[in-house]
Amino acid sequence: MSMALVGLIAGMGLGFAAYFGGFGAFLLVAALGAIGFLVGRYADGDLEPGDLFRTRDDRRR
Repeated sequence: MSMALVGLIAGMGLGFAAYFGGFGAFLLVAALGAIGFLVGRYADGDLEPGDLFRTRDDRRR
């Protein structure tokens, strides 16, 4: 199991702890899942922190 999947599961688990809140909880679960996925990708070495902040012009060079 990759670290990205572990991070996704951890984020979803934290989100389900706040489940009892309706649509706001749904958004919280989605956000925590995305954050957990990104942290897992970073832990795997598949994602550099600068990749999230580059503009399109920087990527073309």
